[in-house]
Formats: sequence, C-alpha cells, structure tokens
Amino acid sequence: MQLRPHQIDATKAMFQHAKGQIIVPTGGGKTMCMIDDAEQRFRSTIGDTIVVVAPRILLADQLSSEFLEHITDVSVLQVHSGKTHHDSTTNPETIKWWVDNTSGNKLIFTTYHSLHRVQESDITVDTIYFDEAHNSVQKNFIEPVEHFSMYAERCYFFTATPKHSLTPMKAGMNDEDIFGQVICNVPAPKLVEEGYILPPKVVVKKIDVIDDSRFKYEHECEHVLSTIDDHNTDKILICAKSTKQITQLVSLTDFVDQLSTRGYSYMYITSKTGAIINGKKVSREEFFNVLNAWGKGDERFVVLHHSILSEGINVKGLETVLFLRNMDYIGISQTIGRVIRTGKEEKTYGLICVPVYGKVGISTAKKVEAVVNTVFEKGEPAISVVKK
Repeated sequence: MQLRPHQIDATKAMFQHAKGQIIVPTGGGKTMCMIDDAEQRFRSTIGDTIVVVAPRILLADQLSSEFLEHITDVSVLQVHSGKTHHDSTTNPETIKWWVDNTSGNKLIFTTYHSLHRVQESDITVDTIYFDEAHNSVQKNFIEPVEHFSMYAERCYFFTATPKHSLTPMKAGMNDEDIFGQVICNVPAPKLVEEGYILPPKVVVKKIDVIDDSRFKYEHECEHVLSTIDDHNTDKILICAKSTKQITQLVSLTDFVDQLSTRGYSYMYITSKTGAIINGKKVSREEFFNVLNAWGKGDERFVVLHHSILSEGINVKGLETVLFLRNMDYIGISQTIGRVIRTGKEEKTYGLICVPVYGKVGISTAKKVEAVVNTVFEKGEPAISVVKK
C-alpha cells in the first residue's frame, strides 16, 4: 500500500501518540491512515481488537470493505442493526463471547448509535478509530466515546470538520481530556498543490422569481435544469431540501423527461423512499454499486438526495454539486468534498452551484463561500462551534 506524504505524516503521528485528532480534508484519504495503522498494529501484536466507529450503518459497511481490501488475516464483527455479509450483533453478551472465542486479530465495525453496546460488552479494546469524529460530541454518543477515550489503549479521532464547544454544558473536540490534541492537521491547499484533490469553483446563479405558488415545482424544475444547462457537466449531485422536493420534482414535473432529453440517467435515495434508479426501486447495495460504476464510467447522471450522501460516502467521478437546501458548515464542507476528488484529466476543479431566487439560496451561498475561503484559501479546517 503506497501512502501519500500527508498520510505518512498522519501514521507517524499516531505511532508517537496514543490519543489524538487527525484533521484531513474530505477527499484526503483518511481511511488509508486507519488501514495502514491497523496493518502495522496487527503485524506487531497478534490478538489485538480494533474498533472502527462510523456515523451510519452504510459507512460502517463501506469502511469494512475498504479495510478488507488490504487486511485479510483478520476476523470481522459488525455491531449495528443493518444487514451485512459478516457476523453481526448488537447484543453485548454476544460481542463479549465473540471476542473471547475468536483467535487472532479482530476488527469490529460499529456506529455511534451502537457504540454503547460495545461499551456494555466490557471487552478490551486495543485501538479505536472514530471516523467523521465531529459526530462523537453529540449528547447521545459522548458517554461511550469518553469511556473508550479513557480505557482503550490507543484512540484516534478523524475528521475534516471538527466541532468545538464554548460551554462546559456540551462536549466539543476542543476538550483535550477526551479527544486529545490535534496530532496531525493537513491543510487543503497543500493537497490541491500536490494534486491529490481539486480546488472548488463556486458559482452563485441568480434566477428571476415568478410569484405563483401554483407552479412552485415547475419553477424549481426550470431552475435546476437551467443551472445544469449552464455548465454541461456529466455527473451531478443535487442536495434537495427535503424528500418531498425530490419526489415532487420527479412525479409532478417533466424533470425526468427533460433529463432524458439531455442524455442523463437519474437516481435518488432517501430514508423515506429508499433507493431509486431510473424509476425502479433497488436495494441500497445495488444503488451504490451502480452509482460507483457510473461515476467511474462514461454515464451522464444526476443523483438527488437530502442528507444520506453528504458525509463520508466515497463516490467516484462526481463533478458538480447543486445546493437546493441550506446546511451547517460541516454539511457544506462534507458535500463540497464529494466533488473535489481527482478523476478525468480534463477535470480541473469541483463545481459548486447555488441557485438563488428571491430569499432562497442567499444564506446557503454565503456559507458555501465562507467554507471555501476558510478551507481552500486560508488552509484551515471548517470548525463548527457550539455556543450554548
């Protein structure tokens, strides 16, 4: 496994510190830092138990697949309520039994929602990686996070978007007792300069308002298609403000026909509708397999979502993101990260489009520009602060 210079810096920092934060911009390959560290650990110590924590079941499964591409001599347990090809449970006694009766090195993949189950199992954890670690400060999650910070032999928090707190009433990653110090901070401009990620290009498109609520979705359809036509990119991510907006666009307007006329396939995924590809309901596994295949290939497509694709999902080839909804700084930064990954040689930037009509989009545009200025011009992480 060939690591990039900044990934080598991160793994060296992990070797030197038993606890700490690794700040890597989205698209910077933080997962490979975890995998390399785990590989080194398993080579040097037989019988270790390593836990990997993800914000969602989908991400836990994705991380499992990525780890197992590089680490083969290991037993795997998934601790969450989702379907998986591996041993799976949320029962603390079963977790304890599995660890005690499984020889050799062990990997446990879990979510922040299910981490307390691992805590309740009372197993010994040698190393724990918190992916998208800004999630760890949530009120429902902080107790097991604090437990493993104290009792795991080694503990690392990975994020592109740290979340700090200015009040002792709420947890923040600036609490070094729990989260340790920042042991590695990789600035985005460095990764752009070295060719590992692309710079974002922000386009704020001002659109005339037609004040007629009877045709609300027709107007939104026109706004989206107009923005797509302006840039003629092949692989587009649309961040919708709700599941309803997606379903209304698809069912109450000629959006799908217009996309087809332009040579685009379409797909969308939400917690309410499930996964849909060109009008057909599919499993989540098939959805992401097709999404990645289309991303790597020549297919022109539009993928719509409300929040599922914002964080952590690795999707190849996305070129443009359209913001139809407001987000916090973390969500915006994570979403921008979806389209700044390198791909085709002719791709020289990730395109960020914000349609603005009336009061819609103004706040989003300001936040997007602030994030890009902070992360890609100043080279600082997009820190979100809890004030009260």
